[in-house]
Amino acid sequence: MFDKSKNKQKKNVNLISLGCAKNMVDSEILLGGLNQTSLNIVKNPEEAEIIIVNTCGFLDIAREESVNTILEAADLKNTGILKELVVMGCLSERYPNELKEEIPEIDRIFGSNDHKQIVSFLTGKDFSKDDPLFFRSLMTPNHYAYIKIAEGCDNGCTFCSIPIMRGLQKSRTIPAIMEEAERLAKNGTKELLVIAQDSTSYGWDLESKVYLSDLIKELNTIDGLDWIRIHYAHPAHLSQRIIDAVAECDKVCNYLDMPIQHAADEILKSMRRGLGQDGIRNRITRLRDAIPNIALRTTLIVGYPGETEGHFQLLRNFIEEIKFERLGIFTYSEEEGTIASALKDDVARDVKDYRKNLLQDIQQEISFEKNSSFIGKELKVIIDKSANKVSIGRTEYDSPEIDNIVHVKGKANPGSFVNVKINEVNEYELIGNIV
Repeated sequence: MFDKSKNKQKKNVNLISLGCAKNMVDSEILLGGLNQTSLNIVKNPEEAEIIIVNTCGFLDIAREESVNTILEAADLKNTGILKELVVMGCLSERYPNELKEEIPEIDRIFGSNDHKQIVSFLTGKDFSKDDPLFFRSLMTPNHYAYIKIAEGCDNGCTFCSIPIMRGLQKSRTIPAIMEEAERLAKNGTKELLVIAQDSTSYGWDLESKVYLSDLIKELNTIDGLDWIRIHYAHPAHLSQRIIDAVAECDKVCNYLDMPIQHAADEILKSMRRGLGQDGIRNRITRLRDAIPNIALRTTLIVGYPGETEGHFQLLRNFIEEIKFERLGIFTYSEEEGTIASALKDDVARDVKDYRKNLLQDIQQEISFEKNSSFIGKELKVIIDKSANKVSIGRTEYDSPEIDNIVHVKGKANPGSFVNVKINEVNEYELIGNIV
């Protein structure tokens, strides 16, 4: 007898991932699970019978993007093709009832780490605690990957809603991280980007306490990895042992992403950052003494409640003095449920924007000055993209998507390392030839 089930087409699933790299890792884990099922992954939402939106809920602009993305997906139900709309991530952790009420087209809402439950819902298969974890399907190019070493945060910064959405810090064990990192390296990953909400407090919550320095030294032994890049170091938790580990481990890039948020003592105290300006300056001095050619990335918040013109001038002077290699700037936006939400948001929108734009202009000049120092030098570059006569890559001083790029005259394979002589520069680009 003819078996119709054998000809039954697989359901098409589209996964939309929004927000930060930590969110993307969650999406990659889910994608790995979906790839083990009878579902078919498609890139075009209009072809999908199932759409999963992994939301971000960290800032106003991110929440707006998440809601708009969900609404756009919901509209596709009118085509008759889309049958199920699933929402997960930070926004669903924080506002599940509101989302369901406002967007009734949503079929199910899940949290950030409900990977098995989502796959169970879509397939009808139950997963027990004994089932192996899904191994990630990368959404980045294969030659680099993020690795999340902890979830949540204990710091209690007044402006941040992450603990509300993600909970307190839960570090992974070194063996678990190593197993994942080794598998990534075996599959072709050459650059590992270490991420957590606060990577410098990694391991403090484990029963057998370990430190980021211990993890770095272990990761440094993995065959196949060329670069290890550390993100989201909290200056108050940047110990000398971490600085020494970064300096000593040859695979660890001379790069550190260390958000300082501000430089005025009153604002830093109100933010509950644990250090004043002198403490931050001390950490930077120790880093640059131990690793003279390190590239420091930081992020700032302007327009925090109570930020006067004097506070801003202190911040401006600090940026002009320190000359960070990489700098990102946010304007303050009130986050519901945070400590800072009880403070009066008393800096006008146009003032916030002015201060942000002014610091960006200053950073452009600093970046051009820093880049100009590379003219005539040869730098090791990892290739991210390639065309017939030109390639795009990065130095060890640059993280993907957020930092400078290198325009390489000549074709090189993505994932390969080449030596490039720098001939020209602008504010955020180096230009050179393969040597």
